[in-house]
Amino acid sequence: MNEAHWHLLVNHLPIIFPIVGVIVMVTGIVSKSEAVKRTSFLIFIIGALTAIAAMNTGEGAEDVVEKIGGISESYIETHEESAETFSILSYILGGLSLFGLWASFKKKSFSDVLNIIILVFALVVLFFGKETGTTGGEIRHTEIRDGNNISPAENGE
Repeated sequence: MNEAHWHLLVNHLPIIFPIVGVIVMVTGIVSKSEAVKRTSFLIFIIGALTAIAAMNTGEGAEDVVEKIGGISESYIETHEESAETFSILSYILGGLSLFGLWASFKKKSFSDVLNIIILVFALVVLFFGKETGTTGGEIRHTEIRDGNNISPAENGE
């Protein structure tokens, strides 16, 4: 198993965990359940940890993929830049979630507002997760590239 394979195994997790976390947080807010909201915080924290794994396997995957013919360095660079932004935002979401978890256990008065802030921030993180996933997929999947990004050789011209 090479570095690219490891990256493919873990790179979806930082996107999936925030999706699940948002669903759980909305459920917790609607049901007014502190236990459910705390579960969403833990899911966001795990998502941040999986972002670390995805970033750590990314460089090795880049080394493997650069040796494959027909791979454009520009797609790799675009993905790398997007992944860096997404990972930083994921780490911030994990940190906010730790704070939210603390505020929940301590029954702080600002806890309800913090839950909404974390939910909104998680949606922002998901936007960047989608961008990162798309740019990663474009490296090898020409069928998902915007028509303007396909070179004449790839387009059969």
